[in-house]
Amino acid sequence: LGREVAIKLIPEDFARDSTRMARFTREAQVLASLNHPNIAAIYGVEDRALIMELVEGPTLSERIKQGPIPLDEALDIARQIADGLEAAHDKGIVHRDLKPANIKITPSGVVKLLDFGLAKAEGPWSSTTSVEDAPTLTVASTGTGVILGTAAYMAPEQARGRNVDKRADIWAFGVILYEMLTGEQMFEGETVTDVLASVVRADPDLKRVPDKVRPLLERCLAKD
Repeated sequence: LGREVAIKLIPEDFARDSTRMARFTREAQVLASLNHPNIAAIYGVEDRALIMELVEGPTLSERIKQGPIPLDEALDIARQIADGLEAAHDKGIVHRDLKPANIKITPSGVVKLLDFGLAKAEGPWSSTTSVEDAPTLTVASTGTGVILGTAAYMAPEQARGRNVDKRADIWAFGVILYEMLTGEQMFEGETVTDVLASVVRADPDLKRVPDKVRPLLERCLAKD
């Protein structure tokens, strides 16, 4: 069609598994039915490639690296993230890997959520690298199932390897808003295990964020 797109290659071992690939394709079809200005569109799945809308502009992660974001600007970004999440949740789609690196801000100020719902497809997508910018990670948990997501933004139930629903996205939204306002990650550690332990056990210090948003963050970050 002569338009520029983003192409994501699917790992070979994933593509060779017909059951996984069929499930992944079904997931992509559901996502393709989502038409929302704050969610990057999926155009199709071809061979080992996922064809997606090309979104210009920096990621939210790159924006945060420049320092804390002023309250009004942060709330505008947060509102757009919430609008995209709500539209997907209304269709029963949970992101499960919401993080600043999966959020882009276009030159006109429109926020776009990337990789929406793709984390729901079973991994492994990639292994962990640095804790600071760890990609979606898959860790075998004790017993059945896997831990899927990015450690610093995982909800406690996700960190424990349990099933998750839309509340995991609400938790991640709270973590991201905190990071926008402070310029620092809420949960840190030398290893992924340390970060997961912090998510499960540590109570975040909300004194660093404006009073106006503290009640919101308390609701988003309730461990239960």
